Amino acid sequence: MTHRAVITIADGVEDIECVTLIDVLRRADIEVVVASIEGRRMVTCAHGTRLTADAMLVDVLAQAFDLIVLPGGMPGAQRLADHEPLAERVRQQAREGRLFAAICAAPAVALQQYGVLRQRRMTCYPAFSDRLSGCSFVDQPVVVDGNCITSQGPGTALEFALTLVEQVAGKGQRKRVAEAMLVQ
Repeated sequence: MTHRAVITIADGVEDIECVTLIDVLRRADIEVVVASIEGRRMVTCAHGTRLTADAMLVDVLAQAFDLIVLPGGMPGAQRLADHEPLAERVRQQAREGRLFAAICAAPAVALQQYGVLRQRRMTCYPAFSDRLSGCSFVDQPVVVDGNCITSQGPGTALEFALTLVEQVAGKGQRKRVAEAMLVQ
C-alpha cells in the first residue's frame, strides 16, 4: 500500500523544515507531493532557499492524503494560515481522523487559526505559545495527540520527520530510515 503525504509550501517557510520533511518522508517510500499555495510553483524560503513544488495546492486539494504537513517559518506560516482552501482541507482531514501535522510557528499560527487544536496536547516554537488557546502547550520537541503531530522548530525537524514516518508507515519503517541516516 502506498502512503501519500502533502507538504504545503509558501514564500517564507523555514528552509530546514521543508527540505528535511521532504527528504525523510521520501526515504521512507512515502509518496510526497510538495504543493505551493502561491500563484506559482517556485517559492523562496525564509533563508533564501528556492524550492519548486510538484503541484499547486488547489490542483491536489480533492486528493486523499494519509498526512498533511505544514512547515513553519515566518512569514510562511502566516501565509499558510491565511489560505482558506488549505484551512478547510486541514479541517476535513482532522474531522476524518486522518493525520495532520505542523512544526515551528505553524501549529500556533495556522492550526490554531483553523480551529483544529481544541482540547489537544501540542507544541510549537516556544515564543509562539502565547498565541494558543483551548489547547495544552507541552514543551517537548515533538508531541503526538491522536491524529495531530506538532513540533518545535528547525532543530527538531529530523525527529519530527521520523515521527511522521512512524505515524504513517510504522515503527519498522522509522527504524530503517533512521538507521540508514545514522540517527542515534
